[in-house]
Amino acid sequence: MRNKALIAILLASSLLAGCAMWWERGNQAQRGMVVDYLYPKNQQPELTPSVPELSLPLRVGIAFVPGDRYADLPELERDRLLRRVKDAFANRPYISAIEVIPTAYLRPKGGFENLEQAARMFNVDVVTLISYDQVQFSDSNRLSLLYWTIVGAYVINGNQYDVSTLVDATVFDVKSRNLLFRAPGTSQIKGSSALVKLSEASREARTEGYRQAIDEMIPRLDAQLEAFRTRAKEQKVARIVHKPEYKGGGSMDLAGLGLLGLAAAFVLARRLRAS
Repeated sequence: MRNKALIAILLASSLLAGCAMWWERGNQAQRGMVVDYLYPKNQQPELTPSVPELSLPLRVGIAFVPGDRYADLPELERDRLLRRVKDAFANRPYISAIEVIPTAYLRPKGGFENLEQAARMFNVDVVTLISYDQVQFSDSNRLSLLYWTIVGAYVINGNQYDVSTLVDATVFDVKSRNLLFRAPGTSQIKGSSALVKLSEASREARTEGYRQAIDEMIPRLDAQLEAFRTRAKEQKVARIVHKPEYKGGGSMDLAGLGLLGLAAAFVLARRLRAS
């Protein structure tokens, strides 16, 4: 009788250990790559030299690259993240509007033809595409394996997860198909959870990973934008023209500086005469 009980315990322990080993390792990936979207079927990018012409103030579109539909970032969270980026650049005088483009308007592997269709539909000149690559690794530590087989997964926080996220903003002039500039953002989140709550906790960690990566990307995108404006002026990497409604947007041209100089000289002359 005692032998039968011992055998039953050993069998139960081996089954539970087998379940524990089932959860011991795993990973989940979500990807949407700009190269796969713009250059499907291993197409080679055209290398025809051209200088893009940018008409200020610009109308800018912003969208996530369409990725795998079975393991993807929910559209509602995509919209929230895109609006974080929009709000960070909404007050620029040389940008007249920023349009959030839902992923439904972009086809996987749609190429530049699809990008041009979306740009015409939303009436934008430049599109910022945000690609992403997120991987979550899950491991059960030894404490989980030991105590889970004794008291169950409802008690011990034994599952660890590690979420690595990369986002990359690439800014394209739609008409010339030129890449103007790009900026990355990354995040790394580590945590642990009971098995029964692992799905919920890891899902929140994945969402937070995107938020942190986007927040890191925004100042880098801002710095690259300012660097591009300098290169457009000094290195002529783009031709800048002004639409009739453009008022200069805080960037002073030589004529404006000349007028300020005359005004300053006039004020100084009056002060000298008064003294």
